[in-house]
Amino acid sequence: MKPQVNIAVVVDVIGALSAGTLLDGNLTLVDDGSFQSTGQGTPELCTVVAPGQVIQWSALAVDLQTPVDIRSITFLGAGHGAEPDPEDFTEEGEKLDLDVWTGVVPPYMTPGVLYRYRLELQMYEGPHSVLHIDSPALMCI
Repeated sequence: MKPQVNIAVVVDVIGALSAGTLLDGNLTLVDDGSFQSTGQGTPELCTVVAPGQVIQWSALAVDLQTPVDIRSITFLGAGHGAEPDPEDFTEEGEKLDLDVWTGVVPPYMTPGVLYRYRLELQMYEGPHSVLHIDSPALMCI
């Protein structure tokens, strides 16, 4: 098992801003975890993790000239077991060109349960510059 799982959030910022309110079709997620994550390359990525593992999310724009930052990651409720504490997953470091969010998988996550999270992205400023998607998830082994 790797001590850290990296999740890349790849965004077509121009496509997302042109669509106005949708990230769907303009976002893909991939991870490099040791376990069999599902939904690789889609917005429905379910990253399989183990207690104590570090998770690091990074936002990348398809067009490197257009900025995208992770504004927040919020767990939505699994319906079973305890939800990860939002303080377990926080923004790391100073405001850079690339926001990186890092957290540690807490030991109280129920194995086999999907923990969906809202991934909120900031692209430029103005109307529709903050978009979110609720389809990615973590699942503890």
